[in-house]
Amino acid sequence: MKGIRWINIILALAFLSSCGSGQTGGTGGNPINNLFATSTPLPTAQVRITPAPDAQAAVTKYLEAMQKDDYTGMYDMLTRSSRDAITLEDFSKRYKNALNEMSAASLEFSILSSLLSPTNAQVAYRITYHTTLVGDIQRDIPMNLVNEESVWKVQWEDGLILPELIGGNQLAMEYSVPARGDIYNKDGQPVVSQADVFAIGIQTEEIDPNNRSGMTAAIGRLCGYDPKFIEDQIDLNGPGWYLPMCEATREEAQGIITMGGGVVATEYKSRYYFGTGIAPQSVGYTLSISPEQYDAYRRLGYNGTERIGQTGVERWAEDYLAGQHGGILRVVGPTGQIISTLGQQSEPKPADSVYLTLDGNMQKYAQQAIEYFRGAIVVMEVDTGRILAIASGPDFDPNFFDPANPNNSSVNDFNEPLLNRATQGQYPLGSVFKIITFAAALESGLYLKETPYDCQYDFTELEDVVLHDWTWQHCQDAIAAGEACNDSTEKPSGLLTLQEGLMRSCNPYFWHIGLDLFRNWDRGGDIAKMARAFGLGSRTGIEQVEEATGQILEPAGEIDAVNQAIGQGDVQVTPLQVARFIAAIANGGTLYRPQIVEKIQPIDGDPVLVFKPEAQGTLLLRTDNLTTLQEALFMVTNNPRGTARFNLRGFIEQFDVAGKTGTAESGNGKSHAWFAGYTMNEANTGLPDIAIVAIVENIGEGSEYAVPIFRAMAETYYYGSPQSVPSFGPIGFPPYTPTPFGGVVAP
Repeated sequence: MKGIRWINIILALAFLSSCGSGQTGGTGGNPINNLFATSTPLPTAQVRITPAPDAQAAVTKYLEAMQKDDYTGMYDMLTRSSRDAITLEDFSKRYKNALNEMSAASLEFSILSSLLSPTNAQVAYRITYHTTLVGDIQRDIPMNLVNEESVWKVQWEDGLILPELIGGNQLAMEYSVPARGDIYNKDGQPVVSQADVFAIGIQTEEIDPNNRSGMTAAIGRLCGYDPKFIEDQIDLNGPGWYLPMCEATREEAQGIITMGGGVVATEYKSRYYFGTGIAPQSVGYTLSISPEQYDAYRRLGYNGTERIGQTGVERWAEDYLAGQHGGILRVVGPTGQIISTLGQQSEPKPADSVYLTLDGNMQKYAQQAIEYFRGAIVVMEVDTGRILAIASGPDFDPNFFDPANPNNSSVNDFNEPLLNRATQGQYPLGSVFKIITFAAALESGLYLKETPYDCQYDFTELEDVVLHDWTWQHCQDAIAAGEACNDSTEKPSGLLTLQEGLMRSCNPYFWHIGLDLFRNWDRGGDIAKMARAFGLGSRTGIEQVEEATGQILEPAGEIDAVNQAIGQGDVQVTPLQVARFIAAIANGGTLYRPQIVEKIQPIDGDPVLVFKPEAQGTLLLRTDNLTTLQEALFMVTNNPRGTARFNLRGFIEQFDVAGKTGTAESGNGKSHAWFAGYTMNEANTGLPDIAIVAIVENIGEGSEYAVPIFRAMAETYYYGSPQSVPSFGPIGFPPYTPTPFGGVVAP
């Protein structure tokens, strides 16, 4: 049968072949040809292959998003079924909780292998968590993916974080937290320490009238208040009120905590800031970890309940003061049972102590001197950059931030007490800036120390503008008082050399220099360049304390040029910047990095960090020009016509000092009072020479307020305490308006 079938097929093919023979065109005459013929050749069949998307690239993208904590980006890569099973909020929380509990400071990954089909893929990757507390945790994990609309999507499960988390397991870290480290001044006296503390206050209805004055005097001595101020508060509030006063250790509060008669002493444990805060804006304070900080600190090994440094040295030295936490990382089941231990570092490392460069006595009187003002004081060794005192007024009590303190309260920010005016306050420098202009004039080669200028009331070199010297305003004040302008502060200074111009702080002379340089010899930017060379307009690099940059701009026109020449206009400086360049003038031209940390001391062994002077640059002054400047600054304090001499009488007969007064228009109220100077007595006293800068905001003239503060700090350095009483009142007491009775008042 098979043979017959094949014969039939062969005959049929032969018939078809013969029917088509001889037909070379057309379709007529043969129905079979009509059946198969076509006018257009059929195209060749094309085979197309649609490649699956790159699964390894998708996994890499997912894990890179994990490195960046981009949980939204990760969630967008999940399959539809995975997103239906978990919300973005819960998905993010799973990752955050796991990484936080691990103390995962960072992670890295690598792709190991992949298996692909058109609709599914599995990619294996190795992930390594670098944890702060328990070392590295490494796992090889397979990730399943689904092709949805030609895009690989992740089929999510808890095991993609760690395989141990499958089945609802969680991570749990058992923490060992060391006590926070202490802070001391350079003499080893405590500035901040863990202590049992008493919150001192007054319950007004319980006051014993017979012992009221004794009570207020005792609390005043302890808390640093004027007893009359306390009595005024008692009268103002009346019976039935609790008046918080201050905090003290048992030793400090001895005799008061058992006084009774309205005195309330409540004990609590605290990180205690001695003396209601020593240099509080620079030392800083601690607060609980905020929600914004929570994840970052958990990754650093914190359990989240600690108090951390928020500002100043407390923040800068956080790694030293916090010590090293210990931890044991475990996997626990849904009911809390321990399943396994992933790693441990059970022994915490004790915290280090921080020793500051601050001199306890100098710091005490610096804070007292600026206590009732808005302003700042900086005292710095001229040859090292070591800060001996740094005060910003008004200050605040960091103990108020402790929630365990019964006196806990918010800090009144009306006068911005949290602002560190010494490093963050930005002010016009006023006539102290004439030091910069003086230096630029000398270095230009256009001015010599003897170059003369006739200093009169008016400056008329600007078109359609007349500016007045500071003596003109004093004369106007005398006329208004019905007096003649016959005092040296009220008459024009007359013909002056360049050095005498600085000594007398002659505004017209320095306006002339600024305008002269701007108009001629392509020197319009000389003063700005000199200011930057003196370290203005940039941070000093103190690092341990937050600081501002200030501002020095190129003058855009003649008005800008004359304003800049006397430290006005857009000039902005910080007191710390001024202290640094004044120290450089005193030491021969070296700009040192200011520093406030003397050493970091572990409980055992050698210090891990020790203060070292760091030279950052030199002043752009030739030696002879620097000497000329130093001579002029000495004339300011010692020449009978010098603007600072009057309020230094009696002191300059014993000790040599030099400096420059300044009165800077603030644009808001009264002028800022400046004085920046240095001592010159190391050879005679054996004490390193120091630079002292004082500014008092919106108060008046530099010679009336800043010079007496400079003197008080210099007297403290050499005698142990202020020896004279300024015209505005004793240091440490509320000021009264001074009534000068003669002498030279600075601009």
